[in-house]
Amino acid sequence: MRRHRHAKIVATVGPASNTPEKLRELFLAGADVFRLNFSHGTHEDHAKVHAAIRALEQEMGRPIGILQDLQGPKIRIGTLVDGKEELVKGERVRFVLGKEPGAKQNIPLPHPEIFAAIMPGQDLLIDDGRVRVKVKGVTDTTIDGEVIVPGTISNRKGVNLPGTALDMSPLTEKDRADLAFGLSLGMDWIALSFVQRPSDVIEAKSIIGDRAGLVAKIEKPQALEKIDDIVRLSDAIMVARGDMGVEIPPEDVPGRQKELVRACRLAAKPVIVATQMLDSMVATPTPTRAEASDVATAVYDGADAVMLSAESASGQYPVESVSMMSRIIASTERHSAYRPIITALEPEVDTTPSHAVAAVGADLAQTIGAAAIFAFTSSGNTVARIARKRPDVPVLAATPNPDVARRLCLFWGAHPIQSGDVGTYEEMVVRAKELAASNEFAQTGQRIVVVAGIPFGQAGSTNNLRVAKL
Repeated sequence: MRRHRHAKIVATVGPASNTPEKLRELFLAGADVFRLNFSHGTHEDHAKVHAAIRALEQEMGRPIGILQDLQGPKIRIGTLVDGKEELVKGERVRFVLGKEPGAKQNIPLPHPEIFAAIMPGQDLLIDDGRVRVKVKGVTDTTIDGEVIVPGTISNRKGVNLPGTALDMSPLTEKDRADLAFGLSLGMDWIALSFVQRPSDVIEAKSIIGDRAGLVAKIEKPQALEKIDDIVRLSDAIMVARGDMGVEIPPEDVPGRQKELVRACRLAAKPVIVATQMLDSMVATPTPTRAEASDVATAVYDGADAVMLSAESASGQYPVESVSMMSRIIASTERHSAYRPIITALEPEVDTTPSHAVAAVGADLAQTIGAAAIFAFTSSGNTVARIARKRPDVPVLAATPNPDVARRLCLFWGAHPIQSGDVGTYEEMVVRAKELAASNEFAQTGQRIVVVAGIPFGQAGSTNNLRVAKL
């Protein structure tokens, strides 16, 4: 079950892929982590999928990661008397605080946080930015605006506020109930929507603790302003380009993507690039050339993972979408331009001994042509430090902790396996050779580089390097 590529694939599960048979097909096609989108479906639905993935894991004998994506606050207009309204460029409209059905002069907006935060001169976007209104005046219960980009609005269309920081938690009552349910099932990663500030991450972490890794979804301009702190506090980052592309100019999204990938690589945190990567494959069996280039760009940037949304959740070709993404990744990583680009983007090595030992291990493996890097890890930190270097050598990550093994499915280049504890240095070397051979990473006569922390089982103590020959 070895993957012959470094970047990972996150596949969203939905009506097109939620049966045990389809999940198995997706895994065999290349899915490394399954995303359960809690914006849709019931707890019972998600529990069945979770159980099916764990059964598949047992069948395959390989860890599989599961990511729970929380819905987050959904800001929407209320209902309209006629169901829809045509907003004309230059006309004045008014939004009112409340839920009563309205028209152009009393469009319901049942979110008091907006009225408390928005200022004249800021924009209010409706329906993914298809309609844009410039705010002219604000009271405690009304917002007056001028239509800048005209269009039709209809009941409960979404609202984006690119220039406004809202005083609201990213965790709604629904999210808190969903999170408690997800943690009770044993989710490996929790994706937090609507992150605006570092305190949002702290709030979620205070609930999650060490029961799962936290993925901060970067989709708000306010998060970009505090990105260094958000990356530091999070366990991983998702570049959520859909909402981000609504709230910042589309031409700025590619540059922001590169900044976020680099920031995560510098911090040794996984980063997922998401949204509309192979969008045309929702309805067609092949992607556009532009979409193939988009996936390849994320791989050239050094992303740990790329994600499929509707393509694998509700599209007509879920398995083909995963297979195509896997082929694009593998082809990109084999291209002659890949290694020079990845090396040029390499961050400076952290000055701590643990980072230095991991970096030297990655360099040594490439220099001597090792068949693999073998990392013993209790927390996953050793693997994260090696992955930071993006070595052109597979990383076999052995851990006694099944939760850690599953989380490592998201890390660039990592091939996680659950292995028993080792007690001595010589036992470590013997075990590394056995596992490298049995998992078909190395053959007799080949070398592997073993990276570990001694004493064993002490998290964060990467301090030992060994070259072993099978």
